[in-house]
Amino acid sequence: MKHTLFIADLHLCPERPQTTRIFQDFVCRTASLAEALYILGDLFEYWAGDDDLAAPHHAGVASALAKLNQGGTAVFIMHGNRDFLMAGDFAQAAQARIIPDPTLIDLYGTPTLLTHGDTLCSGDTAYLAFRAKVRDASWQTDFLARPLAERKTEIEALRQRSEADKPLKSKAEMDAHPDAVAAALRKYGYPRLIHGHTHRPARHLHQIDGHDCERWVLDSWHEGGSYLRCDASGCRAVRI
Repeated sequence: MKHTLFIADLHLCPERPQTTRIFQDFVCRTASLAEALYILGDLFEYWAGDDDLAAPHHAGVASALAKLNQGGTAVFIMHGNRDFLMAGDFAQAAQARIIPDPTLIDLYGTPTLLTHGDTLCSGDTAYLAFRAKVRDASWQTDFLARPLAERKTEIEALRQRSEADKPLKSKAEMDAHPDAVAAALRKYGYPRLIHGHTHRPARHLHQIDGHDCERWVLDSWHEGGSYLRCDASGCRAVRI
């Protein structure tokens, strides 16, 4: 049966070779049987700019996705909060299409809204302010003009600061807020919703304005993880 796969929050990096090996195996054995693969953010632990594409680890991931596309599986990538600086050079190397966040698709007859999920965490106002800053085109131009090594150093400092801040935030702050979820579903006509970011895989059912809406939260890959398989009969999470 024709089907499409969804993954997010792989956080691939040289320091986690086992996760990269799982990803490579998934691409070869599982994703190659699908019509399309959607990666809904945070493919990488971080992305300092497309001039880092020559790094062996990054080049290997791009090559695996390119081979997947050449085999007939369309590859779509959405920016996450860690790899929003991925741009045209990476997309070309991976033979993938970078799609905007959010994106509404027709998934075997069911309207389905795709988003990374960080904008749904409306309770985390400090993060949303930071997100607005770094997604600004002028900020990105200035940042990417700096030497690659300097960018990596700053990103590492930001990551450490983020990890230190996590214990200070409530679970509610770091989860999708019901009002933000309802607003997104209402805005796009009450579709199915698929997202990542929160690392809290689950299937939720929401009733919005009298409409029953399904929401799937994708798993992270830190400890093996799972993927979402969707076809004309619906969606199901599959452990890796």
